[in-house]
Amino acid sequence: MAASEVSKGGQDSILEPLCFPDLAAEDCGASSLQRPSTELLPCPLCCQSAPLPQKDALLKHLLLEHKLVIADVRLIADLPKYMLHWRGRFREQPVTDFCSVIKTNSTGPVEKQEDYLLLCDVLPEDRSLREKLQQKRLEEVLEQQQRERDDSSFHHLCMFCSEEFTGNRSSLLNHMAREHSFSIGLPDNIVYCSDFLDTLQAKLDNLQCLYCEKTFRDKTTLKDHMRKKSHRRINANNHEYDRFYIINYLELGKTWEEVQSEDDRELIDDEDDDWSDWQAHPVSAVCLFCDHQSETMDQIYAHMKDAHDFDLHKVKMELNLGFYQQVKLVNFIRRQIHQSHCYGCQEKFKSRADVLHHITAAGHVMKLPDTSTWDQPQYFFPTYENDGLLCTLSDSDEDERDETPHGEDIPVIAEDISNLRALKQTSVLNHLLKSRGSCC
Repeated sequence: MAASEVSKGGQDSILEPLCFPDLAAEDCGASSLQRPSTELLPCPLCCQSAPLPQKDALLKHLLLEHKLVIADVRLIADLPKYMLHWRGRFREQPVTDFCSVIKTNSTGPVEKQEDYLLLCDVLPEDRSLREKLQQKRLEEVLEQQQRERDDSSFHHLCMFCSEEFTGNRSSLLNHMAREHSFSIGLPDNIVYCSDFLDTLQAKLDNLQCLYCEKTFRDKTTLKDHMRKKSHRRINANNHEYDRFYIINYLELGKTWEEVQSEDDRELIDDEDDDWSDWQAHPVSAVCLFCDHQSETMDQIYAHMKDAHDFDLHKVKMELNLGFYQQVKLVNFIRRQIHQSHCYGCQEKFKSRADVLHHITAAGHVMKLPDTSTWDQPQYFFPTYENDGLLCTLSDSDEDERDETPHGEDIPVIAEDISNLRALKQTSVLNHLLKSRGSCC
């Protein structure tokens, strides 16, 4: 039977990100996001299989042998698990119970008509499966990125001067941007950084320009070419790099190249800005409990402590929260208050004012539920898409107190980008705020 659309409901559901009213707003295959693998891709209808890099051969087999088409294959986060799921389901029930039937040449002779099967996310089970796979992959990638943020055993040589860097990846990325005008992006936008650097180093070792990807006869010629042609950047059209940028895991069907192009448009006619723009565009953060806004981290934290007896620093230290756990906690509290729930005892109230009165009167301001209640992937995504408070979060108190850039804290800046407000818009955190991915 043909699949039908699933209706979504729920009184307390937030169907799209909210927005603070007084604040200013701001085609690549899914297989390119997979780490290189020899994992087999099974056919869901027979014993045929193929290595994951040869997925096109298996999709051709499905079309020719089984007349089955899978819609939007490029947006499936984990294709082998997707195929295994449907292999099991097709053994339990007829394939036509799940797929839409498409008749070709319907106006022609009967003998020339053929029936093809379409498996797509119009089917509720298929949509749910795709969302679960995407959510699981996002969580894995963010955990990997967090490990890289915390890793102090990083060791790599600069690709251009062979200077040795140890301690943290950002020291090398900042060095290449500052000393060699070569930037692959902000450290917090990158995942699998060592693999990324090794991939770029291999291309240079093969005397290949990283931008136009032409091969030269020796290193001197290659160096002169990249300098004179301003090719000190990577090729945005090379989807081999997609898996190294977190944005590709957040917004399905949208590449890091497209996001960067959107953010860079306003820079075209504004090349004279300098670092003073950092102070010209402060973050405006809104209190968790009221409409008070502050332009610095210390001010908003002090306000919440003095006016509401909520100490976010104390919560972070007592629970030993990492960066992404802090993001989830803030988003959880925002959502509970928006839905007029007490985040401490989960009691439901008629209005936001009522729940805030209850939280204060009952002494639930610093009463948090069990970690498992809020430490969930759904709270990676913000309740308010322009929540400046998320931009003030950091891994340690030392990072928050130290406003002077030292070593790894220096932002990575390409030679043709000097508007820091735009750089801040390209951060991973900003894309977390913008994300309306299917796992919301």
